[in-house]
Amino acid sequence: MLDDDPFAPPPKKALSLEAQLETASIGELEARIEKLKLEIGACEQAIKSKRAQREAADSVFGGRPS
Repeated sequence: MLDDDPFAPPPKKALSLEAQLETASIGELEARIEKLKLEIGACEQAIKSKRAQREAADSVFGGRPS
C-alpha cells in the first residue's frame, strides 16, 4: 500500500497556540482576531436561534420543570 512508505517523513506535530502566537506576524495575528470574531458572532447567533426554539417549544409544551 502506498501509505506504508517506510521512508516517508514523520507527520509534523501541530504547534501549540503559544508557539503559533509567538511566530505569527502582526498581520497574521490581526487576521486571526478577525476570523475569531466572525466565529464568535456565528456562535452567538446559534445561541440566539436555539434560545428562540426553546422558548417556542416551552410556550407550546408548558416549559421545562425546574
